[in-house]
Amino acid sequence: MPETTARLRYHRASPPKVRQVLRLIVGQDVNEAREILRYCERGAADPVMKLLDSAIANAEHNDNVPEDELFVARAYADEGPTLKRGRPRARGRYGRIKKRTSHITIIVARYEDDELERRRTREAATAGPTRVSRRRRVAESRRRARAEAHDHDHDGEDHDHDGDLDELAEADELDEAAIDEDVDEVEDDEAIDAEEEADEVALEAADDSAAEDEEEEKK
Repeated sequence: MPETTARLRYHRASPPKVRQVLRLIVGQDVNEAREILRYCERGAADPVMKLLDSAIANAEHNDNVPEDELFVARAYADEGPTLKRGRPRARGRYGRIKKRTSHITIIVARYEDDELERRRTREAATAGPTRVSRRRRVAESRRRARAEAHDHDHDGEDHDHDGDLDELAEADELDEAAIDEDVDEVEDDEAIDAEEEADEVALEAADDSAAEDEEEEKK
């Protein structure tokens, strides 16, 4: 079983964080591994995706293995050198900051002939009827569209366009009449409200004048 390797050295991330991503794709088909990495929210998913593409390209160009016959055989992250950084702290102390690095390795391999045959048989069984039914649906829809267009051409001469225009005009007139009625009702309501407000103002003025007269009489 031929294997192809791709390595990424001195990646600025700790090995445990990278291993969480690598565990998701080990044993997966390369296309499935790409889908997993595409929707993975870990920060290490992007460099791992590029490294996987590099391994696939190496297998295609160096070993002449097609992409659809590859899967992720192994993937691991080794610890690289640690960069020492720091910052001053209180009372003259020095706070150490360790920046971890990783050496990432992805190994892709070709499926066995028996496994490839099983996968192709399964894909043909699942995808074959779908393709046939889709062709039939497309052909049926095209045939129906052509039949409807042909019938429309034959019936176009007998079609009464004037009648349709009259019906549309009557419908527009009915809509305009309904709108006018609604507007009249709104105007009547506004007039009634205005009269009620005027009456209330007059009553309030009469009450105020009566109260003033009573106060003057008391004085």
